[in-house]
Parts: sequence; structure tokens; C-alpha cells
Amino acid sequence: MDIQILPLDESNLKTPPTDDFGFGDKFTNRMFSQKYSPEKGWHDAKIGPYEPLVLAPSTAVFHYAQEIFEGTKAYRRPDGHINLFRPWENMKRFNVSARRMAMASVDEEAHLSAIARLIEMEQAWVPTYPGASLYIRPTMIATDPALGVHASKSYLHFVILGPVGPYFKQGFSPVPVYISDQYRRAVRGGVGDAKTGGNYAASLFVGVEAQAKGYSQVLWLDAIEGRYIEEVGAMNICFVYAGQKIVTPPLTGSILPGITRQSIIELGRDLGYEVTEEMLDVHQMLADIQSGNITEVFGCGTAAVIAPVGKFGFQDKEYLINDGQSGPVAKHLYDELTGIQYGRVPDRFGWIMTIEAN
Repeated sequence: MDIQILPLDESNLKTPPTDDFGFGDKFTNRMFSQKYSPEKGWHDAKIGPYEPLVLAPSTAVFHYAQEIFEGTKAYRRPDGHINLFRPWENMKRFNVSARRMAMASVDEEAHLSAIARLIEMEQAWVPTYPGASLYIRPTMIATDPALGVHASKSYLHFVILGPVGPYFKQGFSPVPVYISDQYRRAVRGGVGDAKTGGNYAASLFVGVEAQAKGYSQVLWLDAIEGRYIEEVGAMNICFVYAGQKIVTPPLTGSILPGITRQSIIELGRDLGYEVTEEMLDVHQMLADIQSGNITEVFGCGTAAVIAPVGKFGFQDKEYLINDGQSGPVAKHLYDELTGIQYGRVPDRFGWIMTIEAN
């Protein structure tokens, strides 16, 4: 891919933050973009200023939600170089989502190469602060400027970057989770396993309700029987039995195939845990918490990495997990996984792509 490099307005450059990162509200000076049309294919690839998009009010994405995105991170190593964590998997999943949403696929190697080039140019924005990282958000939107329910013929693919701190302000402290027994996020055969905005839009109403009740996230149940556990908020979820067995729901078509989830399955087995994918009935799960069979629960995803769950709220009753404290299994996995991501622990799985710092 030939990428045109556009100049920046030197008088209007932002300075990378040093400690106050927040999450998702600060962005670098540059972004990558390219366009697609049936006649030209992917073209006009460029790295230029981070700036507003100019789109007609009739643009398809505004009306029919034909869009996808990804989320991955760049981590500053102790030697100053920069690690990307399993970025090939994000490129693959981007195309899986594109196909499900009837969108154009991208060349995965070229996509990753463009991201690496953008990070190289914005490497000063990769934080050195402990626990912080550079969030990477590839996105594709439908850009046909016309109404009518059909797959767009033209697309815009862009990548933006921004430094982030912990997803949850309390860091690794356990979060309270509300179990929705009335509303559903996604259904098998739908688009629950694609990373598209509609899945997240469907969660907002209950999310607001949960926050009003004092909960940070929502645990979703399946849309067919309303009893099987699927995922929590923007994360997959894992349950620890007797401090040794880790169970996560299987990918049934309505659950996003998380890259952190898959990494925990592989890492957990390597560390000696029994890791299985099983259908989990919410009522049995809550009974197992009350009996002590379940000793820990944690969510996992790119944004939070691993987030221990301190309690569930379900049908006006609360279920405390491990006395509301984070447990040793979640901490063990978190330390190992972040150690690999930040280059503090050797990468024995071949998960890391390193970008040399200047």
C-alpha cells in the first residue's frame, strides 16, 4: 500500500499528556484513512491530521448503521520500544465483521502495516506511565450519500489513536455488575459476534438503568431462553470454580469472539488451570456463588484487560463474590498477560509485534 503523508499545521499541534489520560477522550495529531469504491477498490491511502469528517446528511452510516470497528493497544516496553498484542487477530476480526455487515474487506497485512506506520509517526503518544497505553481504533463506515436500505457501495476506513489509562477508574478493584433479566443485547443468527456499533447501542438503555442502581456494567443473558450467560458490557466473562477451574461461555454466534478471551484460555491452560467453554445457567451460577463453588468472577477485554467482579445484582437481590475482593486467579492472569503485553514477561506464545522506537 502506498500511503501519502500529509503535513500538519505546526501551530496547532497537541502535546501528549503525561499522567491524566482518562479513557477515549484524547487523540493524537495524526490519523490514517483510505476510501473504497467498486471502480477503484481501496485508494487514497493517507496519514494526515486528525480532523473532522465531512459527510452528507444522507450518508448511509447515519441511517442504516452499516459500520464496524476494532480495538487494540500499543504498549511501551521497559527498553522504550513499543509492543502490539496479537494485532493479526484484530485484522482478521475486522474482516469477519466487515463480511457480516456486507462491507468491503481490507488487505490485512496492509491494514496492519498502515497502523504500524501511524504509530511510528505518533510514538511520542505511547505512554511510559505505569498501566497506561495507546488505544488503537480502526473503523469502517458506509459512505453512499443516498437513502434506501441496501449495502453501500462506497466506504471510508480510518484509524485513530489515543493515550488511555485504566478503563475503570478504580483500576483492578472489583466492579459491581447488574444482570439484565428483561432486555437482551444480541441473538444467535444476528450480529452479536460482529464488532459493530449497533450491539453497543442496544446495551445503552440498560446500562443507564444499571448505573442508576449503582452498578458499573451489565451482564447479558441469551435472547432465546433468557437464562444462559453471554457477556458483560464490553467484555467477555469468566468464572473460577474452587480456585482452579476457569469457565467461560462458548461462542454461540451472539457473543463477540474476544482476543483477550482467547488469550486467557490459552494462557490459563499454560499456567496449569483447567479452562473450559460451557453453557452457564444464570440461576445455577448464582447458586454456585452462594455455596462457594464459584470463588471468583472476572470480565476480560482489550479496554480493561481483566476486571474482577465483586458482586452481581439480579431481581432485586445481591450476590457477593469472594467477599467483594479480587481473587488470586484473576490477579495471576492479569500479571502474566500485562507482563507479556508490556514486555516485562517473555512472549512464549508469539503474540507480540514490536515496533522499534526512534
